[in-house]
Amino acid sequence: MNGKELKEKLTFKFKNVWQNVNEEEKEELFNLNEDYKRFLDTSKTEREATKEIIKRVKNNGFKSINSIIKSGEKLKPGMKIYANNKDKAVALFVIGEESIEKGMNIIGSHIDSPRLDIKSYPLYEDAQLALLKTHYYGGIKKYQWVSQPLSLHGVIIKNNGEKVNIVIGEEDDDPVFFISDLLPHLSKEQEKKTLEEGIEGEGLNITIGSIPYNEKDLDEKIKINILKILNEKYGITEEDFTTAEISAVPAGKARDLGIDRSLILSYGHDDRVCAYTSLSSILEVEHPKRTSVALFVDKEEIGSVGNTGMHSKFFENTVAELVLLEGSDIISTRRALANSKVLSADVAAAFDPNYPEVFDKLNTAYLGKGIALIKYTGSGGKGGSSDANSEYINYIRRIFNENNIIWQTGELGKVDQGGGGTIAYILANYGMEVVDCGIPVLSMHAPYEAVSKADVYMTYKGYKAFYLA
Repeated sequence: MNGKELKEKLTFKFKNVWQNVNEEEKEELFNLNEDYKRFLDTSKTEREATKEIIKRVKNNGFKSINSIIKSGEKLKPGMKIYANNKDKAVALFVIGEESIEKGMNIIGSHIDSPRLDIKSYPLYEDAQLALLKTHYYGGIKKYQWVSQPLSLHGVIIKNNGEKVNIVIGEEDDDPVFFISDLLPHLSKEQEKKTLEEGIEGEGLNITIGSIPYNEKDLDEKIKINILKILNEKYGITEEDFTTAEISAVPAGKARDLGIDRSLILSYGHDDRVCAYTSLSSILEVEHPKRTSVALFVDKEEIGSVGNTGMHSKFFENTVAELVLLEGSDIISTRRALANSKVLSADVAAAFDPNYPEVFDKLNTAYLGKGIALIKYTGSGGKGGSSDANSEYINYIRRIFNENNIIWQTGELGKVDQGGGGTIAYILANYGMEVVDCGIPVLSMHAPYEAVSKADVYMTYKGYKAFYLA
């Protein structure tokens, strides 16, 4: 055997998706991504994502777990069930041929993204402008959020209990909002500061208007006029802001990126790209051997806390309800969780040729090379990581190879450069086998992020293969 043959036999390189799909697959790839863009445009907050997910699954025959419990119906293989957690998280189940006690195949993603949340008492007037005060949510670079067109999304609960949904800034004739930045002519001192210090959190105040209410002897005329407009359109008062959940996110639709339309530029790829692909794949699962689960949770960007985050008991309690419907008891719930296999569906950091110094080129995910397996995340010596074992990594590798899924591996930058976490370690606490597995993203946590359509397609196929394994 000569050296060339030996090299071909023993070495391994990750493939490029575009070079390994035929014309029929390429058409399917582009069609899938058109639907993904529609999903992004309707799902800019966790509430909107939950609403869109439930709408899609109900059209696909899923029933609410509450209605099944109420009817006393017993579980049967092939049943499709969803559980809604306070309109901010949702779990989908396709009941398998085997008992749930033997374990589930779970894909868990999160549907919250970094953003600016409007404060509880936000509206004020200064220098002939009305502004809203904000508190940023999740890990952002604050300087990226100034001078960007923003839209407002959320809910306000009126004193009488009525819920008012608000979306302003997404239609072509809607107004948008923004946060001003200092002009370069006067930014000498600002430019001496670090990027982190250049824009302060308390400086992320959103311009919302400037016309005063037309009455002479009145304080805060511009603020009053803004409140008048809001009251006429939504029937709300300033006190209603104290109950509101309103977020400022980048305005506009997801767009094709690149002259070849190979990429998508959008707000919220992290982590709605994994949410979309796990949703799309489970909608095609009919009669799995093991129960298939798509889990969509909130609050990952701030530590998975609260009653809609992964640390809550929502998922565990829902599984307990299903086990009870199956005719088993609490110990079966424990066994079901411990025997489960999980893909923690979160995005990977894509190699960025503009910043090569922070990446290990051999151990970084690349755009266009398919779904990424991330053995461990964490930081400072794998701190906060679940660190998947060799046996489980090999199990997933075999599924992908046997189903012609193009895959790669990755890490979140060089060893001492930084790090991050996912929901993987929380699910691993139950004894589940877990590995992070998702889509590489360029400019993660920026107002606009980029993904490859090829990776979206291959991840959808990979998740489907996992469900059916």
